[in-house]
Amino acid sequence: MISKRVSGKVAIVSGAAMGMGEAHARMLVAEGAKVVIADIADDKGKAVAAELGDAAVYVHLDVVSASDWANAVAVAEAAFGPVTVLVNNAGIVTLHSIDEMTEAQYRRLIDINQIGPFLGMAATIPSMKKAGGGSIINVSSVAGLVALPALSGYCASKFAVRGMSKAASTDLGKYNIRVNSLHPGTIDTPMNAGAGSAPQAQAIPRFGKPEEVARMLLFLASDESSFCTGAEFVVDGGFQNVVGEIVI
Repeated sequence: MISKRVSGKVAIVSGAAMGMGEAHARMLVAEGAKVVIADIADDKGKAVAAELGDAAVYVHLDVVSASDWANAVAVAEAAFGPVTVLVNNAGIVTLHSIDEMTEAQYRRLIDINQIGPFLGMAATIPSMKKAGGGSIINVSSVAGLVALPALSGYCASKFAVRGMSKAASTDLGKYNIRVNSLHPGTIDTPMNAGAGSAPQAQAIPRFGKPEEVARMLLFLASDESSFCTGAEFVVDGGFQNVVGEIVI
């Protein structure tokens, strides 16, 4: 029997048309939440929302657009009420060493991976205040905790998400709004489709499943984590402890 751990919650999940975002959205709906599926992949996002039924709606969201974020919040409030859970999941990764990366490539990573979550928080916080509180979950990465080769821009963006989350938690705690960062490792998603094998030196030598990350996210979205804020929650199979060559 499903426990409905987030019954009554209203969530926006960015990048929810596939991969981890889709897993997050499905988990939240299964546990009782109403969810706005937000993405730029309109056909896939609409299909996910249709499958989830009355508990979900789809909205087109380019995370670097403040107006798209304002619209996503308006859609959520019109369909379900004030937002109480924000999952800043959308992101990109590119492999470039620092001496080969262009300014345009670096700026694109920062825009999507860091500015996107900032805009999401800015748009959603007023709705959470109306609701009397909420939980913001900013999806960072193990690359927001450790240095990785050929990922200078990605690491910079994900470290920034981690720091922004910690700082935001100090601003928002008085409103009963919690802010935490979620740090997945090598997860079996379309983003990692060309990654090859998982690091064999990590404690659990396999790719993680999106559902395994979604279980941690569910805890953060629920009232079970009511005293958790400004913290990092890691789901990486021991990735941080890999010594030597890292294959991603």
